[in-house]
Amino acid sequence: MKKQRLIMPLLFITVAILLSACGEKELEDPLEWEIDNISGTTQAGEDFSVDDMEGKVWLANFIFTSCDTVCPPMTRNMTKIQDQLEEEGIEAEIVSFSVDPEVDTPEMLKEFAQAQDADFSNWSFVTGYSQEEIEEYAQDSFGTVAQKPEGAEQVSHGSSFFLVDKNNEVMKHYKGETDVPYEQIIEDAQILADQ
Repeated sequence: MKKQRLIMPLLFITVAILLSACGEKELEDPLEWEIDNISGTTQAGEDFSVDDMEGKVWLANFIFTSCDTVCPPMTRNMTKIQDQLEEEGIEAEIVSFSVDPEVDTPEMLKEFAQAQDADFSNWSFVTGYSQEEIEEYAQDSFGTVAQKPEGAEQVSHGSSFFLVDKNNEVMKHYKGETDVPYEQIIEDAQILADQ
């Protein structure tokens, strides 16, 4: 009888611990790619550094203002994500890196972003580094291409959206141009924001 009295509370405590652990959601198959720092200038002419993003959840992508294919729809898709983040009360930043920095001035980025209904309250459009720097940064930190052939006006670049955690590690990437998994992005951003 004494054993039974001891087993019941222990069983209750074990079940309680297991249930509380189940309540903490985690990302499925996180990438955990550590990213390097890059510094530049925002559309508002302010200094920007990836190191300053530490402690924040953020989404990143790569665009340029004279892009005649994927950049406008990608930016409009990110605007939808921005709206959903706000609706859900999720604190997250958005960073769009220009892959044509020698052409894209802060003013051009601002004009491009406004044309796609971007809200600058938590979204930075960044330029102000060299072409070589952004090409290496995209490849080394995000595993995506960004190449401007000599003499070309268009830049070849990836169209993914990247979710970065508070430790500046890329945790997930998603399609950014078509068939964007909006619900999954919001769910994953919430999980990281809660951690």
